[in-house]
Parts: sequence; C-alpha cells; structure tokens
Amino acid sequence: MNATNRVVSSEGEELILVDPDDNEVGYLSKALCHNGAGVLHRAFSVFLFDDNGRLLLQQRGEGKRLWPGYWSNSCCSHPRRGESMETATRRRLDDELNIEATLEHVYSFCYTAEYGEAGSENELCHVYLGQVRSDVEPNDSEIASVRFVSANVLDAELAQSPAQFTPWFKQEWRELVLNHRKKLARYCDPA
Repeated sequence: MNATNRVVSSEGEELILVDPDDNEVGYLSKALCHNGAGVLHRAFSVFLFDDNGRLLLQQRGEGKRLWPGYWSNSCCSHPRRGESMETATRRRLDDELNIEATLEHVYSFCYTAEYGEAGSENELCHVYLGQVRSDVEPNDSEIASVRFVSANVLDAELAQSPAQFTPWFKQEWRELVLNHRKKLARYCDPA
C-alpha cells in the first residue's frame, strides 16, 4: 500500500471515554470528543528515535481539524472502542508512517488544550518511546512532512519558536527530559 492509499483516521471513529484514573466510562465519536472543551478520552503519543539518537518529528497534515501544520512527536492518536493500546499504537504507526516498532511505556498524564473554535484536546495520554528500525514512509493524507532532529536542535527550536509545535508535544518532551531522563537516555542524549 503506498503512502497515499493508507487508512486515514475518521471523525466517526468511536473513542474510549475514561475517568482521570483511566477507567473506561463509555464511548463517543472522535468528532464529539473534540468539540467545545472536549470530553476526556484515552490517547497515546509515540516518540521514535533513529540509531543516531535523533527524534522523528512529524508536521501534521493541513487537513487535520486540530493543530494542522504544527510540528509534533512521531505519532499520536487514540485507541478505538474495544482496541488495546498495543493494537492501537501498532495500527497507527503503520497507518501514519508505514513502520513497526517495539515501544516502551514511560508515563501517562491528563491534559487539555483548546484550538480556537475548531475544538479541544481533553485526553488521558499514554507516552511511549521506541526506535525506528526501517525507512519511514509518511501517509501524505495525515502528515505534511517528517524530519529527524537531535535533542539539542529540538530544545533550541522549542525555545526560539514554541508556537510551531503542538501543546501536548511540548508538555511531553519537557516531562521526558525533566522526570524520565534515564529512560530517554536509552534512545538519545537528552542534553
């Protein structure tokens, strides 16, 4: 399957609603989960590094409802109703980047972020680290661009131009560097 014909996430997908302790409390469409102030739902963020310790960043496609064109972590999405986190991460790595990766869960956190009239994120997000072991083939229906950056370059960009990055990515990277340095150091030099 080529990059343009791969599956695209849908506003009609049923996502998993959770309480702040990550207990399932119901299901709702992706569209409704992101309307207004949003409804708390389960999500994940994946940080993938190459053999040189550089982080794979993706620029979100212009067709994205929330934060189109912004730079973010390697892959982020949601498990669907009845789907485990392992299945969901595997599915989205294939859908977005046409790769497989072994992932290590690092931490989970709740956050909210508003994107004007378009809607909001209100997520309990599970953060994973992993390594890229093959060529990345971005799905151009989901991703505008990809690039690899060192931790030093990323930190400089975040300091100089924070507005070009998604809010969850900025929070997650800061948390990884400040509080999960040992795990992060398995993949890169967190400077």
